This record gives sequence, C-alpha cells and structure tokens, in this order.
Amino acid sequence: MGARCLRYEVGVLESALICRGCASDQRILRGPATHGVLPHKRYVRILLSNDDGYFAPGLAALAAQLAPLGEVTVVAPERDRSGASNSLTLDRPLSVRRAANGFYYVNGTPTDCVHLAVTGFLEHLPDIVVSGINHGANMGDDTIYSGTVAAATEGYLLGIPSIAMSLASHSGQHFSTAARVAAELVERFARAPLGEPVLLNVNVPDQAEHTGLEMTRLGKRHKAEPVVKSTNPRGQTIWWIGAAGGAADAGPGTDFFAVAQGRVAITPLQIDLTNHAQAQSVRQWLAR
Repeated sequence: MGARCLRYEVGVLESALICRGCASDQRILRGPATHGVLPHKRYVRILLSNDDGYFAPGLAALAAQLAPLGEVTVVAPERDRSGASNSLTLDRPLSVRRAANGFYYVNGTPTDCVHLAVTGFLEHLPDIVVSGINHGANMGDDTIYSGTVAAATEGYLLGIPSIAMSLASHSGQHFSTAARVAAELVERFARAPLGEPVLLNVNVPDQAEHTGLEMTRLGKRHKAEPVVKSTNPRGQTIWWIGAAGGAADAGPGTDFFAVAQGRVAITPLQIDLTNHAQAQSVRQWLAR
C-alpha cells in the first residue's frame, strides 16, 4: 500500500475490515480510527454479532457500513443459530476462531458470543453492541425467540447500549438500506448518548429507500401454525416447527404497521417481564 491509509483504520483486535479506498491492497488495517463521520468525537468501539452466522451477508454489509465510525470487532456464531433466543451454553467450553475475513466466530449461541466478548475476550468494553442484520423480520412475538434480539439483549444486560437490526423480508434484496440505518443510529448514539443503557429492536423495510424512522411498540401475531409431521429416510417420524402466525395486532403505532408503510420501526425493549397490571389481582387471589 506504500503510504499509510488516511481514510480510516479499524480494529485493534484485528477485526480485519479493509479500507474500501485501498481494497486492492487486501491488507488488514489496525489501530484506532483516524477518520470517519464523527471527527469531533472520539472513535466508537462497536461490537457486532448476529444469529445467522459469521458468514451471513447481512453481517458483512453491517460491518462494512459501520467501519468508518470507529473500531469494529465481529464475534458471531459459527453457524446459523436463528431461534436460539437468550440461551447460554453452560454444559461445555466455548472456542473462538478467526475467519479469513477477520471475523471471530464461536461454537455457541448469539448470547454466548456477546457475553464472551464483553466479559473477557475483548481488551476494552465496546461503546455499543449491534446485532444483525437479520435475514427476515423480528417484529411482535418474534422478539421472544430471536437470536438477533438475544445478542443485543445480552449487551444491554451487561450495561451497553444495544441495537438489534433486522431486514423485514426473506428476499434479502436491500441489506445496504438496513446497514445505513444502523450507521445513522450508531452516529446518533455517539453524538447524543441517551445517558442510560437502551435496547432497540429495529426492523427495516426491504427496499432501496425507507420513508422515515418511527418509534413503535411491538405488535402481536396470531397463534403459530401447527407442527408439520413427516418421515425421514429411515422411516422415523419427525416434526417440523410450523410457520409463525400472521400479524394480529398490526395497527398504527406497531412495528408491523410502520414497516408496511415503508418506515423503519424502532422499538425500545425492556427485560422486566413482570405483569404489573395483574399484580393486584394476583395479590388478592393469593389472599383468598
């Protein structure tokens, strides 16, 4: 490459993102960011993960788009772990390996990846955790099962602002749109922190341009479709989990509605599962 690249450098932990202006050189850039869209701020340490696996196109698009914002490190599952939810691997040790593209991959769940990275693997705590870009929506009840949301949730539980990014279509035509939204949100965090950890679930329409950002609430799906009974080549009965139900609560204000209108749905999530509205009735029921 000769002269040192003046655009940006990424990853003291060898996250191995190549400067797009020097891609022909194919050498890894290391060290703190020297240039980006936030020259008036210190560089941002960004931890990326997902549930589709370290080889997923959504993760690559996200890493490339966020690279100019600072130091990007990718720690993702070694295979597709969609639907893994918030599971942690406690019955065996985990291993971390480095792929040819510089991404780290773990033989565990999305939650394992973020937990491992934040609690010991990384030399420095990230400023923000971004999970995705998921190949498909994570709206309404999907968030309970989503490994994409789970990775972001783990970051949030560890005290780090976290974002779960999903492209709301299985056709996967416009990961770049979702990646640009992610970059905008990370830039907002760097420019104007909220002052407390936050967990955002973001669903982006699968189109070249969106029509705006909207703060939403989770919608609700109908009951899931029945399981599908089948037979494997050995004649044994097997079962496939049925498809998710269609949208039931999808009116104005919901994530379903916003995405249908071409807008980006941004839903702040919380971990407190206590049903406070039922507290009094349960208290009275126990007193009988």
